Amino acid sequence: MDNDARPDPVEGLGQFLRTRRERVSPADAGLPSAGRRRVPGLRRNEVAALAGVSPSYYSRLEQGRELGPSLRVLEAMARVLRLGEEDRRELFRLARSAGRRRTKPPVRVERVRPHLRQLIESWTRTPAFVVGHAQDVLATNALADALYGDFAQHDNVLRMLFLDPAAKTFYRNADRAKRRAVADLQLTAASAPEDRRIRELVGELSVRSGEFRSLWAREYTRVPPYEVKQLHHSAVGDLELRHEALTIRSAPGQQLVILQAEPGSPSADGLALLGSLSAPE
Repeated sequence: MDNDARPDPVEGLGQFLRTRRERVSPADAGLPSAGRRRVPGLRRNEVAALAGVSPSYYSRLEQGRELGPSLRVLEAMARVLRLGEEDRRELFRLARSAGRRRTKPPVRVERVRPHLRQLIESWTRTPAFVVGHAQDVLATNALADALYGDFAQHDNVLRMLFLDPAAKTFYRNADRAKRRAVADLQLTAASAPEDRRIRELVGELSVRSGEFRSLWAREYTRVPPYEVKQLHHSAVGDLELRHEALTIRSAPGQQLVILQAEPGSPSADGLALLGSLSAPE
């Protein structure tokens, strides 16, 4: 391996990424090479977009301020930088060494208070659920379970949107729903850059979904409004439900999501039918 394969320990992972980035041409990465470039190889924002991370996150990696990238992020970096087997091992070694320099924050455990579970379970005509700071689904009522019954799992809003094929037909405007979910996650990630759950989720989605990588690479200045969700359920057809997300003050980071149909509307009839179809005999 050449001299820059084992960078100075102070710079470590950042120097390694810089040197390997400079070796990959835009053509190698499948990018247009129009115009004159001041630096060889790929730009930082190009690597970030291809790897499915935000430009600010990748900049922190090169600057040595982000010392514990997830396994999935490292896999994405190895792919984008076209690393051979030896360089790939070195990338993972440096990441492990950098991670030892700090104490990893504990995983944030989120629980829904029993009285809140009882509250949403008492709502038999309104789908409601509680999501955590990384949009993990923490609690649902029976009608919410029936509403999202087309999905294989009700575990995380972003995983459902980007990894479950049911999202393409369930959301009549899936692109808008995805943009909003990503913008919401970016807003949370900016306030908690060391959060392990968010980093793990971003790493997984970056590897498994090219669409997520593209959206995550953008910088959102605000979260687009939801207002009305336009959905299509396989059993009851089209639904238009007003979306409300209420902050739970007793559990910072958690939100209570309520979906309501206009009284007397076809959507209200659809929800009533869905409730009767899913009711235990």
